[in-house]
Amino acid sequence: MAAPQSYDDRDGWIWYDGTLVPWREANVHVLTHAMHYASAVFEGQKAYGGVVFKLQEHSQRLHTSANILGFEIPWSVDEIGAACNEVLKANNLVDGYMRPIAWRGSEKMGVSPTGNTIHLAIAAWDWGKYFDPEKAAKGLRLDIAPWRRPAPYTAPVHSKAAGLYMIASLSKQHAEGRGYDDALMMDWRGQVAEATGANAFFVRDGSIHTPPPECFLDGITRRTVMDLARKRGIEVVERAIWPEELESFEQMFLTGSAAEVTFVQSAGPWNFEVGDLSRQLAKDYDDLVYGRIPNS
Repeated sequence: MAAPQSYDDRDGWIWYDGTLVPWREANVHVLTHAMHYASAVFEGQKAYGGVVFKLQEHSQRLHTSANILGFEIPWSVDEIGAACNEVLKANNLVDGYMRPIAWRGSEKMGVSPTGNTIHLAIAAWDWGKYFDPEKAAKGLRLDIAPWRRPAPYTAPVHSKAAGLYMIASLSKQHAEGRGYDDALMMDWRGQVAEATGANAFFVRDGSIHTPPPECFLDGITRRTVMDLARKRGIEVVERAIWPEELESFEQMFLTGSAAEVTFVQSAGPWNFEVGDLSRQLAKDYDDLVYGRIPNS
């Protein structure tokens, strides 16, 4: 089997501070503040049929994330949206994954970020499914993460900030090392939070239950799937969920821009079925992003 292509050695174009540059030339200095102090925010979004799904919301969230980290992106929400579309066209992509990222530069080194310029880059590529399609069809096997989502008074939890993904990466690595596909993370109180890069939903008696986004992102896909469920008359309950309650749920699924709607067959010692309600919402989401039902 051929080795996967490195992300720094590809053909194509990346939008970088207002200009399309060849993919291999989209570089930053080793002393960039973002590399040393995680002063970066990003988005993950997908294009379907040449249209980036909920592009305005993603671009707005990028601005919001930056503001939470104390900096302002020098390009407006509309300008970011236009740049995203430019990147799609330049790379001849119809369906693809897109990663806008904004970060502090290398003018000053030290904990204080003051004095560093703000940069913005946007890349897009053909990524396919985030999880292995065969595994996802049967449902993922989740480990229980050794790390917990922090309290909202200890970290900027509502920013899609690079630094917040460190514990997600550690938890994902730990899970894969133990033969699992991903991990379910608890929050600082021990309540159920989310997976390492996707929000979590549970089904019982025809209703959907999901933790409130108090210490993690209120995902754009999360809100979209909740709206789709309510349009079908399915009750959606946002509430605290404790681990010992998981044995009472019949189904579990994850949502995210990359994950879309992904079924779960187990999380630690708790098992779930891939049921009709989960399958229906996965289909509804596919129909929505591909324009087969209206995007309201």
